[in-house]
Amino acid sequence: MNIFGIGPAELFLIGVVALLVFGPKKLPEIGRSLGKTLKSFQEASREFESELKREMDRAESPASTSMTATIEPPAQPALTSSEPATPVTPAEAEPAPVTKTNAVDSVDPV
Repeated sequence: MNIFGIGPAELFLIGVVALLVFGPKKLPEIGRSLGKTLKSFQEASREFESELKREMDRAESPASTSMTATIEPPAQPALTSSEPATPVTPAEAEPAPVTKTNAVDSVDPV
């Protein structure tokens, strides 16, 4: 029986040293607290493992609603005349009107 690679002789020696260091009154308290710590660690490990498995199953299962993407052609503008539409280049488009403001005019007089 090996626990963490420690045999029965080494385990007995560790127990004797712990009994000498901590005394017979403190040793049961230390054992209890060590047991509680190991139990809480095992519970956290189990919880983490189950959460990880649940997420893996959720990721592998297909989505409940399937989504499909469709590409529709852009809508053509209605022509008002029988002439074919000619594209307007940015150079031919009317420039936006430029308004000039004076920085002095925008300041409130004191």
